[in-house]
Order: sequence, then structure tokens, then C-alpha cells
Amino acid sequence: MDLPQNRFKAALARGELQIGLWSSLCSNIVAEIIRDSGFDWILLDTEHSPNELPGLISQMQALTGGTATPIVRPAWNDAVLIKRILDAGAQALLIPFVQNAEEAASAVAATRYPPDGIRGITSSGRAARFGRVTTYLKTAAQEICVLVQVETGEALARIEEIASVPGVDGVFIGPADLSASLGHIGNPGHPEVQEAIRSAVDRLTALGKPAGILTPNEAEARRYIEWGYRFVAVGSDLGIMAKGADALARAFKG
Repeated sequence: MDLPQNRFKAALARGELQIGLWSSLCSNIVAEIIRDSGFDWILLDTEHSPNELPGLISQMQALTGGTATPIVRPAWNDAVLIKRILDAGAQALLIPFVQNAEEAASAVAATRYPPDGIRGITSSGRAARFGRVTTYLKTAAQEICVLVQVETGEALARIEEIASVPGVDGVFIGPADLSASLGHIGNPGHPEVQEAIRSAVDRLTALGKPAGILTPNEAEARRYIEWGYRFVAVGSDLGIMAKGADALARAFKG
């Protein structure tokens, strides 16, 4: 049995635009509903969502056969968390709050088996199809996509060294935390923050490294795509549900 190809990683390497959706509702039923919506990737969050490993597995199972590659965000840049998520079958990770090249290298190392990294070895887990992918230990890294999050002014100043770490497949700009770091908390639309976001993609593009971002604002999303962002989340399941429910109630209650 062969290891499944990571379609998202392959498309990103080809420079293709990948449109995504954030999933914060921690539900396999929601995952099943959105899997055929046509998105290229769906982010399963464990940093800012009450999402734990058993539920995460059920969400990845629900996404199987859909249009989107699941990307999992660990709660932190932690080798144990990363190991468990990879063993559970994730092939793409978004690592939060990476501040420098050393932290980026640690994130990559956590996804690689020795001698290239520090990932603990098992060949009988879900990632290896319960032992049926007999080449998993030697081929896993080829399909694992490592995305790192730059979300402070400090990290932004070091974006080239972070992006240049071998094994980093893309850099995601976190607009909410970045705006707070730059002194404009709750206001990612501030001109200074927007200039930082534009500068980031320009610098990453010069390195040939794909840049990603999240915004539920359609005009912003289209602007970011025009600027050169290659993997863009254009909303969230939580936001869709909340706004849809609010709009329906207003339609009848005034």
C-alpha cells in the first residue's frame, strides 16, 4: 500500500493558489458537511479551539474523499503534540508562533525521523495505515507539509531566515496577533499592519516561499491574493454559522 499524496503540498510547490476554510467547531459532522464545498484545504484548529486528538481523528476521517486537504494546527510548537498529530494521520501542519530560525528548525525536526529529526518511531499507527504502508518510515517526510506562523513584529523582522529553514514549505502570516504586536490590537486593517502584511508577502515571494493568511473579509482576501498570497483561508465554519444564524433571526425578528 502506498502513502497518499499530499495534494496541498504538491499544489503549493507548483505555485497554485489554494483557497481554504478555518474549522473551529471541533465536529466530525461539520467536517463532513464542508468537505465537498470545493475548498482546497481545511484548517483543523487545536490552538484556539477545544479540539483534542480523538475528535481530531474523527474530523480527518470525515474529510476523507472530499476536495480539501486537512491541515492541523497544534496548540504549540511542541514535539510531543506534533508527533501525536502526525501519528494520527495528518500530513500537513501549521505551527503557531514561530519567532526565529531555531524555532522553525525545531518544528521541522519534530516532523522528521532520525537522523534528520527527532520524531519518535512507530510504524503501526494510522499514519502508516496501521502498518500496511511498509515504507512509511522512509517516505513519510516526502508528503508532510510544514507551515510556520509568523505573527509578531519580532518574527516579521526575521522572516527570511525563518522561511529559509530547510523543510519549511510555507509561511503563514497571522494578522490578528501581528496587529497586536504592532500596537493595533483588534485592528488588522490599520495601515501599518496592512503594510507589514504586504511587505511580508513581497519578501517571501522574493525567496520563492509560498505565503498564507486568513481573513473573513472578501475584499481583503482578494487583495491578499492580488498581492501574491498563495494559500488563503477566506472564512471559518464558526463564522459562517454565527453570521447565518444572526441574519436568519434578524430577518424574522427585525
